[in-house]
Amino acid sequence: MNFMRTQFFNKNAKYVLAVSAALLSTTPLSSQTVPDNGVPQTGLNIPEELTIFGKNDPNVRRATALINGDIITGTDVEHRLALIIAANGGDVSDEERVRLRAQVLSNLIDETLQIQEAEANEIVISNEEIEQTFNQVAQQNFKQDVEAFDRYLRTRGSSTDTLKRQIKGELAWSRLLRRNIQPFINVGDDEVNSIIERLNASKGTTEYRIGEIYMSASPDAAEQVAVNMRKILDQIRQGGSFVAYARQFSEASTAATGGDLGWVRPAQLPQSLAEAATQMQIGQVVGPIEVPGGFSILYLIDQRQILTADPRNAVLSLKQLAISFPADTTEEQATARAAQFASATQNIKGCGAANEVAASIGAQVVDNDQVRLRDLPGPLQNTIAQLPIGQASQPFGSVADGVRVLILCGRDDPQSAAAPSFDQIMSQLENERVNKRARIYLRDLRRDAIIEYN
Repeated sequence: MNFMRTQFFNKNAKYVLAVSAALLSTTPLSSQTVPDNGVPQTGLNIPEELTIFGKNDPNVRRATALINGDIITGTDVEHRLALIIAANGGDVSDEERVRLRAQVLSNLIDETLQIQEAEANEIVISNEEIEQTFNQVAQQNFKQDVEAFDRYLRTRGSSTDTLKRQIKGELAWSRLLRRNIQPFINVGDDEVNSIIERLNASKGTTEYRIGEIYMSASPDAAEQVAVNMRKILDQIRQGGSFVAYARQFSEASTAATGGDLGWVRPAQLPQSLAEAATQMQIGQVVGPIEVPGGFSILYLIDQRQILTADPRNAVLSLKQLAISFPADTTEEQATARAAQFASATQNIKGCGAANEVAASIGAQVVDNDQVRLRDLPGPLQNTIAQLPIGQASQPFGSVADGVRVLILCGRDDPQSAAAPSFDQIMSQLENERVNKRARIYLRDLRRDAIIEYN
């Protein structure tokens, strides 16, 4: 099962409006005439010594455009830009804002082409569908009702209209692909069975859950794309949302899911990505990494052994004992109190005695019997994984947050992992092929579009 980097939602594709150097000459470079002065002859009567009047920055475009007759206004660009900045903490440099604005305009161009093509195929996205999806985004992603979400967007300089337009583009493009491409995709049973056999043969080897931001780059634009990706990487490392940047800027089909590739084996990735993934720590972000056709930023979300039970999926029954310190507590006083707390908790004999000990030292008790080991902070995972049932962990915390211990009351170890089903694998293969066709489809729409910048 080869991993394919493809386009599913055009909002994430980078639109490049450029004139190929090949158009300047119909003669291959290798066969062009080069005179003694070393300047190739283009047939355009260009002087050897020249002065360029004015400055043209390819990364800065006017914030309005006309796409096959449909207008993208400066307000459209600013509202979408504000949405991105809000999703990334609201703090970007002026230089980064300029770069983001240019990328947003490119995204909106692609989004407009999506909607236009869907309408040309008589695909209509109702207002009810858009509102339903918008409500889900407000509640699931922002934990707010629609009115509160609307106020939040307006205070950030954005609007509900820009998000609803993005939703419309995604729904329209998805439906168009299901109608015009998906019916013509075929996956044979032999292909699926071959993948199942390879999975079984790979049992016990490591696979990785990876997030990716991919941007294509022609040879002449590679340096600038790499610079832009390094700026994105810096923003993420400073606390920006990887998911938000992937949704807006990645050209891969996984942009719609925040760049999540799912679980992949190194053999499914380009060699440069495979080498990087095997050397990364969980939670690490690296890049830009050169791959065929462009560059990628990788985020290692998780890793596991194929078809092998992951100990971190164990479900724990925990009891937490905690003490806090008054605001005027000195570090010396906190240290003494923490030592007393540690001495008392380390002598606990099972969870049944925890409440009595807590009462004797003035500690608070919290019970939770549905905690997955992998959901604990990294430093605690190894400690709790090796803890015998009935014993307490070493104390942890700070003067500001208080000190606490965890007592392991029980552990339900995970069952052996099962291979994906026949239908799941077939669906994944079909999606990969649909996405590959979709990228070609979008490329053709860009090529045929009439785009005017105002």
